[in-house]
Amino acid sequence: MATVKFEAQEIELTEGESVLECLERSGHPIPNSCRSGVCHSCLMRATAGELPPAAQKGLKDSHRAQGYFLSCCCYPDTDLSAVRVDADSMRIGARVLRKESLNERVLRVVLEANEPLDYFPGQFVNFARADGLVRSFSLASVPALDDGLEFHVALVPGGKMSGWLHHEAVPGDDLELMGPLGNCFYVPGNPEQPLFLLGTGTGLAPLYAIARDALHQGHTGAIHLFHGALVAADRYLVEALSALAQDHANFGYHPCVRDEAGADWVQGEVDAHALELVPNLKGWKVYLCGNPTLVRNVQRKAFLAGASMQDIYADAFLPAGG
Repeated sequence: MATVKFEAQEIELTEGESVLECLERSGHPIPNSCRSGVCHSCLMRATAGELPPAAQKGLKDSHRAQGYFLSCCCYPDTDLSAVRVDADSMRIGARVLRKESLNERVLRVVLEANEPLDYFPGQFVNFARADGLVRSFSLASVPALDDGLEFHVALVPGGKMSGWLHHEAVPGDDLELMGPLGNCFYVPGNPEQPLFLLGTGTGLAPLYAIARDALHQGHTGAIHLFHGALVAADRYLVEALSALAQDHANFGYHPCVRDEAGADWVQGEVDAHALELVPNLKGWKVYLCGNPTLVRNVQRKAFLAGASMQDIYADAFLPAGG
């Protein structure tokens, strides 16, 4: 059985155990969030040994060349030596600039980074507190349009990060950011291609950024944004999105509420309504964000409705305790 050498200790891996699980079992706290290779918060660096390709999937070429790997996805067949990532080389400092309630559960948090963050609207970054807590949040801002980095944070019952941001954090409080990550963003070059954006909850954050970025860059094709909520009180950015629809003839905003009827939204499941309105997705670019189960289901439905797999971009919001 392979062993992991870490901080002067050699630990034998058990069958089917990742490097992250091995180190946690041995009492080494490694920052992590999604545990599925998406958020990159469990990043480490190998100093000896062979890394399986899956452990470096999605990393930049420069990071792969330096031996960086995702410990949650690393199942080595041979002995491996690993060290913690130098936080200073992978993270940038930031501070809370302002906070604003968007509804009873969702908070707009705007951060100011200590140095420019080169990102595409709709990507996500990891928030890292001084105590080691790490959580992922999508960017709702557009560099050309917004001052600061905007995030929409839903209050999770018992959530450590969301609870701190909602109830304790004040302007001036420090955080570290790691990223940006993810490929759910607008790519110019095909301005006439129609865009289908669907999300639930704070999955609206990256879609809001993608839609505004596309319009700012002169996208002329149809853009339909569908946002699903359980009850009417869960909706947010209604006025901003409605104004965007009034200002741009090619943009449509379609709010859906599952459990309440109302004059300003469609009652029912957001995916059913969206695919009823746009039943044929051949030639469309599809962006899906929010509840993981819904995202997986709509990925399959979008493909069956004609969308090419290479034109379906998904960003499931994986729960990690808030």
